[in-house]
Amino acid sequence: MVNSETRVNIALENQTPDRVPILEYIDSMSVINLASMFNEISTSAAEDQFGGDPEVNGNIMDVYCRVVDKIGLDATWIGFSIGLERISENCVRDKYGRVFQLSPHGEPVPKQGPLQQPDDLKVLDLKEKVEYKDFESPRYVTKELPKLAHFLNIPDPFKEAWRLRGGMENFLTDLIKQPSFAHDLLRLTVNYLLHVIDHALEVTPEIYFIMDGDLAQEKNTLISPSHYRKFIKPLHKEIVEYVHQLGAKIIKHTDGDAWSIIDDFVEVGFDGFHPVQPQCMDIKEVKRHLESKMCVIGNIDCRELLPNGNKAEIIQSVRETLDAAAPGGGYILSSSNSIHPGVDPQNYLTMVNTAREYGKYGQLRKNSLDVRSSE
Repeated sequence: MVNSETRVNIALENQTPDRVPILEYIDSMSVINLASMFNEISTSAAEDQFGGDPEVNGNIMDVYCRVVDKIGLDATWIGFSIGLERISENCVRDKYGRVFQLSPHGEPVPKQGPLQQPDDLKVLDLKEKVEYKDFESPRYVTKELPKLAHFLNIPDPFKEAWRLRGGMENFLTDLIKQPSFAHDLLRLTVNYLLHVIDHALEVTPEIYFIMDGDLAQEKNTLISPSHYRKFIKPLHKEIVEYVHQLGAKIIKHTDGDAWSIIDDFVEVGFDGFHPVQPQCMDIKEVKRHLESKMCVIGNIDCRELLPNGNKAEIIQSVRETLDAAAPGGGYILSSSNSIHPGVDPQNYLTMVNTAREYGKYGQLRKNSLDVRSSE
């Protein structure tokens, strides 16, 4: 019998498992909302226990594991600790010296970075601050859910660089005005990320990786394709080859319209592309373009549909997405970004249950005919 880890691995190999796997990033508040719906924990108790922590760890990992098990996901998607500590009511600082302002939902938004000028690179050593305790959450989750696939979120070098500079606009300016500084900063981030990968695989040898960090917005890329190819693509290739040498797999996450660089992702060797944002990329076209080259992961709309849609609309969307992307294998279903606090928990369960019911490969053709006959 195929278990979840095998199912995910088959899809990442661009092959056909028994059914379409389901992967999702669920933020901490949504974990609490889902756990409350399952009566695993009361909302008030969860807020008392976890609401004040800028970096949610500890017992919420137990709650997370129970939620994932109840829902029936095939994979987890978690991060590692960066040592956040609260320094004011709305601000936190990590152990690397970055200051973040907390959004209304507790999401850290970069406000200030430790690198203000090129000389600062001489005294900043990110690698020395990485500790095995930073990976306690993935260690716990892989132990509690041994039959699932487990993905560790690591930042894209582009994202890590602009966070160290205290904002994207600062690093974009560096690419034009201080390209040597930008290059050295990116080198620093890659050395750090390779060190993170080493630590993660020592703690949890069976883990997969998701490189998180947007390179596009809805109408174009955040940096020009030529700048991507000059500054970022070689670093992506270095990281991907390193992960593959260690026997693991890695997928690339970016929102937005990534059409102009999607072939570069193939050349780099990423095992999958997430999340195929429906506002600007059609998943049927993406699947046709990437078939046999890279696993496609996505793309049920979490901007409008999952927060505000009704059950019938969600079922229809999931079935149409399966019809478009699942045939031929190499597809994993997820939302178009994440399960965030605005998503209706019941809508998310409808999405997952529909995928499990209609995502079996033996009946995909019948599902397709059913969807078309109802249009």
